[in-house]
Amino acid sequence: MTQQNSPPRLVNWVGYLAITLALTLPVAVLTVRSGAWQEGLMLYTLSCLGASLLLGLSVVLLLLPRFAPWRKAIAGRALFALPGTLLILSVLAGSGDYPSIHDITTDTDDPPVFELAPQRRGSASNPLEISDDTISQQLQAYPDLQTLLSTRSYEEVFERALEVAEAMGWEVYHQDRNAGVIEAVATTTIMSFKDDIAIRVRTNAQGTLLDLRSVSRVGIGDIGANAKRIRAFQQQFEQ
Repeated sequence: MTQQNSPPRLVNWVGYLAITLALTLPVAVLTVRSGAWQEGLMLYTLSCLGASLLLGLSVVLLLLPRFAPWRKAIAGRALFALPGTLLILSVLAGSGDYPSIHDITTDTDDPPVFELAPQRRGSASNPLEISDDTISQQLQAYPDLQTLLSTRSYEEVFERALEVAEAMGWEVYHQDRNAGVIEAVATTTIMSFKDDIAIRVRTNAQGTLLDLRSVSRVGIGDIGANAKRIRAFQQQFEQ
């Protein structure tokens, strides 16, 4: 076999590693879904970083004249590094300048309290006590999150809140109409991360007040996920 037809060892190893890293991604996802989320996320991150480095190396090889005869082989092997590279780019593009907090509420003075969530979250989950530092960071990062004031009756608001929660795919595991409390859990599609949501309905002289609180069970920061969830709920509620 001539040199023209046989790719150099470096080109082959780029392919081997790219395939290995591509296969590692679903393993990482399954690891997270099994409950070992720290190990799974570490594997996921390393796989994506490795894929991006391999793709960069492939681009360099494509540009080098000495590897010109094997550009087609290099490009074919580099395709296996694309999934991991695109995943890490999507994370970096969506990360933004978010604070390292995971507990978000529309009422920072009197946050809704969870009744049944502590039993469901487990001892390894994040605590449900909101610190002053968390409140301070939320007020700076998400000043738009406020209590929703409605002219609807208490019953109508409660029913609508329950309807929207179910429409958003949340698992409603507790509802107390007399206390005006709804508790639910939202599960992310890929990693199956679980975030607990408390919905509180109250009334005052101005009308019916609707507050939400969304808390991640694991992790330090949520990359804005809980705030986005609350905004989506409020928008759908008013539609």
